[in-house]
Amino acid sequence: MSSFLRLFATAFLVMMLLFSSGMVAEARTCESKSHRFKGICVRKANCAAVCQTEGFHSGHCRGFRRRCYCTRHC
Repeated sequence: MSSFLRLFATAFLVMMLLFSSGMVAEARTCESKSHRFKGICVRKANCAAVCQTEGFHSGHCRGFRRRCYCTRHC
């Protein structure tokens, strides 16, 4: 009987850990077109560097016209 309770408790604990990790809320990401980036955005690193000078966390190139968009957590 005690081995059954130990097995049940272990299984219950594993299930709780699996389900609790799925309940973590993800942070939303806001993005805005860079005001200081000039030209066509080719490298993500260049865009991110300019975005950091604008107070954003990161940046990436996007779209057909390859514009630099800055991102941060909302």
